[in-house]
Amino acid sequence: MKSLHPALTPVYDDVLRRNQGELEFHQAVYEVLESLSPVVTKRPEFVEASIIERICEPERQIIFRVPWTDDQNRVHINRGFRVEFNSALGPYKGGLRFHPSVYLGIVKFLGFEQIFKNALTGMPIGGGKGGSDFDPKGRSDAEIMRFCQSFMTELYRHLGEYTDVPAGDIGVGGREIGYLFGQYKRITNRYESGVLTGKGFSWGGSQARTEATGYGTVFFAREMLKAKGETFEGKRVLVSGSGNVAIYATEKVHQLGGTVVAMSDSSGYIVDEQGIDLDLMREVKEVQRGRVADYAAARGAHVKFVADGSIWDVPADVALPCATQNELDEVAAKTLIGNGVKLVAEGANMPCTPTAVAAFQGAGVLFAPGKAANAGGVATSALEMQQNASRDKWSFEHTEARLDKIMTGIHELTLTTADEYGLGADYVAGANIAGFTQVADAMLAMGVI
Repeated sequence: MKSLHPALTPVYDDVLRRNQGELEFHQAVYEVLESLSPVVTKRPEFVEASIIERICEPERQIIFRVPWTDDQNRVHINRGFRVEFNSALGPYKGGLRFHPSVYLGIVKFLGFEQIFKNALTGMPIGGGKGGSDFDPKGRSDAEIMRFCQSFMTELYRHLGEYTDVPAGDIGVGGREIGYLFGQYKRITNRYESGVLTGKGFSWGGSQARTEATGYGTVFFAREMLKAKGETFEGKRVLVSGSGNVAIYATEKVHQLGGTVVAMSDSSGYIVDEQGIDLDLMREVKEVQRGRVADYAAARGAHVKFVADGSIWDVPADVALPCATQNELDEVAAKTLIGNGVKLVAEGANMPCTPTAVAAFQGAGVLFAPGKAANAGGVATSALEMQQNASRDKWSFEHTEARLDKIMTGIHELTLTTADEYGLGADYVAGANIAGFTQVADAMLAMGVI
């Protein structure tokens, strides 16, 4: 890890003191601060106005109880969260995550990342995040509906199309968004389409939203390869995870001529040297709600399922970590480097540990952080907000073209910013600085608020 600028060290020390035990949040803050040394030297007004301290402190943190009953009429209690982190560029925007690992530190790390990711899109949206430690796995539709209704019964008072606009994340897909929106509409007596994104297309949603994060990650990686005079044609690719992001990243890689040979979930990983059969993977994951082991059993003997070990042991040209935070550590990074990986682009939020990132950069591997590479999901959510505001519907092709243009623009902005500060092709620093300066300039303009 790089050392911090002297003006930033007390800021980070204060983050540690005020947010004890929130390790993921500490990691996310440090990763941004270590990129800002040239910024505070060039723009001392940010230090003088305490902009960085203000960005590191959420504007609002909401924690609430979520009681619900299961199908046996037993009462359960979960905890709900919404961190409205920064609204300098627009209403808070960020997903809801339902997973047992969710606690305040996870939500704050995700919300902090969201500030800069959203700024990079060029869309008028601020940063926020939320969720619950509820585990939807194995629950019936009726149980999930009751949980979502209870969750929204508290959260609704903090939302609004000009205030805070949640979307989905891990554990929150179209089904959950439907239940949440239905309860919001029921309580408020308003059909406020713009208050949630990720809705069904027939009732205010955006075509290509489901595909957007995966597609966007691959569009960004395509631009990285293009900057080096290469393409996806003939490349072996690893994609961790097997949810929406992973499935649609795989689809776009195949469309661009690459071959995804391995995917994973929490049970293990599969290697399919013929290339992942996407129709079968969708059937297993989206219809059967099965595991990658079920894909291996259905696909045939040539597919290997590995219950232990790491997907990053598989040799490949490109790696797209699309599962969860800190899934790819230094050991895995060195294995990938030893096997000749050329490019790593984060399709999830902070899936690579700091030591893994340092290893990739030290070895000259092209590396794109999630706040740049996986911004396609929130960019398309902002496009959904545009459609809702105009009472319009766009075709899949129109939305995908807009997404492609946004991701290409983020790539250009990231590289241009890194070059402006004399940092070469450092995508991490370029993304952090570009996102930060846009938010910081807006905060300066608005005074001390």
